[in-house]
Amino acid sequence: MLRKRRSLLGLSIATALTVGMTACSAPATAPSAAGSGSDDAAPVSNGAAQVAITLSNDGGDTCTLDHASAAAGPVTFTVTNASSTAITEVELQSDLKIIGEKENLAPGLPSSSFTVTLSGGTYTVYCPGGQPETQQFTVTGEAAAAPTGSAAQVLTAGTTEYAAWVVTQAEDLQTAVSTLRKAVDAGDLDAAKTAYVRARPFYEKIESDVEGFVLSGYAVDDNSGNLDYLIDMRASSLDDKVGWSGFHAVERSLYKDQRITDETKGYAAGLETNVGRLVTLVKALTYKPEDLANGAASLLEEVQANKITGEEEEFSHIDLVDFASNLEGAKQAFACLQPGLEKIDPELTAEVAAQFASVDKALAPYEDSTAAGGYIPWTAANRATHAKGLSQTVLALQQPLQRIAEKVATAN
Repeated sequence: MLRKRRSLLGLSIATALTVGMTACSAPATAPSAAGSGSDDAAPVSNGAAQVAITLSNDGGDTCTLDHASAAAGPVTFTVTNASSTAITEVELQSDLKIIGEKENLAPGLPSSSFTVTLSGGTYTVYCPGGQPETQQFTVTGEAAAAPTGSAAQVLTAGTTEYAAWVVTQAEDLQTAVSTLRKAVDAGDLDAAKTAYVRARPFYEKIESDVEGFVLSGYAVDDNSGNLDYLIDMRASSLDDKVGWSGFHAVERSLYKDQRITDETKGYAAGLETNVGRLVTLVKALTYKPEDLANGAASLLEEVQANKITGEEEEFSHIDLVDFASNLEGAKQAFACLQPGLEKIDPELTAEVAAQFASVDKALAPYEDSTAAGGYIPWTAANRATHAKGLSQTVLALQQPLQRIAEKVATAN
């Protein structure tokens, strides 16, 4: 279940990111005064400190750590969802960075783990929808040094981190789409709907990075070879010469027709094939700092044009899930630029961070743990009541955000 990212503005945290899963992210809420785990440090096994996180529903959805601290070095977090339906993801955060995460944590599935190498400092364990949502995790040992070098050098380092994050999202997309296809092939309508909702965020977070990919042998204006069309065409952007394809073709079958046919199975198979092609292309991508800035701005344009209007998810009405995913992708890009941008224009950096927090706050009232994807369905009635306010809040973020690209492109 996708949830909003919260603000850690003003919280100073130092960490070392020597992690295979390293990613840049947006701010999250300041941690609670103490974690829910025991005060003793996590024990070490197989060369890594071991921390267990248990999600359960026993009179309330709880997120429990068995240890709230560890010595600096490799730390393995093993997450088990025993019975919680409201909590489906866990993140380890440091300031503006998501250090490690696990998503789609359905009750009863086998335990899932991630390992990160941490330097001394204070981190946040974030369990959206849990009690508590945020908990402090302390690492004892030497703190990581602040980024050094010129603004341009720090910005370039951020693009490398961002590239790794994009690959992770694309690979997670591939796994989620494979699950969707299996449910469709099995003819299980309910399972397919669940898999559809869980797969969508991965694409929406990196949408600005993969638009414009054209398969070899196709003209640029031929949607038959345009991967974004093949994966994410909408009813409103249907090319009659190419026809239905991808996510929204499957969505139409599941939510409008309420049935799975051989045609649906063909759409799901094509989606899986094209996402596999996408993963291969993404792994070869490199970025300039301005690419991240322009991409963040593009994702917010997507929010305004296709999510707030309800155009994206015409049949399932999970547009706010996509909204939150576009927002997360924009925050990831900004966070990877932030250390370098602070050297160039700290006032603009603070303004953009504050506006991201404002959008988080505006989106929060529409969370609903009982709804698909964790947000209220974005029906015509809900749009009529709430769309204008959300649009105005996003616009207030777009205005300073669009100034970043020039700043980072001309840094030295």
